[in-house]
Amino acid sequence: VQLQAYGGGLVQAGGSLRLSCAASRSIFTMGWYRQAPGKQRELVATVNSAGNTNYADSVKGRFTISRDNAMNTVTLQMESLKPEDTAVYYCYGRFLRDFWGQGTQVTVSS
Repeated sequence: VQLQAYGGGLVQAGGSLRLSCAASRSIFTMGWYRQAPGKQRELVATVNSAGNTNYADSVKGRFTISRDNAMNTVTLQMESLKPEDTAVYYCYGRFLRDFWGQGTQVTVSS
């Protein structure tokens, strides 16, 4: 399975960004992880093909994950961004094993 991520960039604190990811085939769980400099990669949000979502506490109420099963895509809408959201964001997928897309940089300036 190949995962292609789109989006990211530079935004001021309080702003919004959208990340999208397309999978080369249907995959049960899709989502996003992120890794800030000097920190471990951490879960941001996932959604499975049934629509069940899981969010990190730090992004609940600010980020919304959604998917289009017909298109094998997942989107992360990020609102009220904070400088601590700055990280490389990785598209993630799981079907029997983990799959990772290339990272995309999100930078939130204060």
